[in-house]
Amino acid sequence: MGTADVFCANCGRQQTPEASAGAFRTGTGTAAPPPIPPAADPLAGLSPRTASILCYIPTIGWIAAIIVLAARKFRADQIVRFHAFQGLYLFAVWLVVQWVVHPIMLTLPDNFVRIDHILEGLLLALSIFMIVKSSHGEAYVLPIIGELAQRSAAEQ
Repeated sequence: MGTADVFCANCGRQQTPEASAGAFRTGTGTAAPPPIPPAADPLAGLSPRTASILCYIPTIGWIAAIIVLAARKFRADQIVRFHAFQGLYLFAVWLVVQWVVHPIMLTLPDNFVRIDHILEGLLLALSIFMIVKSSHGEAYVLPIIGELAQRSAAEQ
């Protein structure tokens, strides 16, 4: 069965391309349904700048980053892909702070400086900074994770 095979919903007979494109079907003479239009791109109205900004929203930007990286619309846009990767790597650093540094800090006595809270504040500030930079159309490269993001965006 090929990709162009069409069958009548009433009688089950295979239709020829000419009959399936016409107003009536072969065999039953019933009216053919109108052709189904192609699905609209859900990201059609999303600008590259907005997509870049969404990748840096704290704690949920990783979802937008994955959608942007999977979208055909932004497959060739190196700047948007860079922002998506950098947003993902920024989220990965946040996960390390939450899952590794935070539990370690909980085991220390209360008179120690909570490095995890300082790191969380720094990551929040970096996210806001990157939202501002990407809203101005700048591809600011953060140390370490920005370089990784550049390499990742360049690979296709």
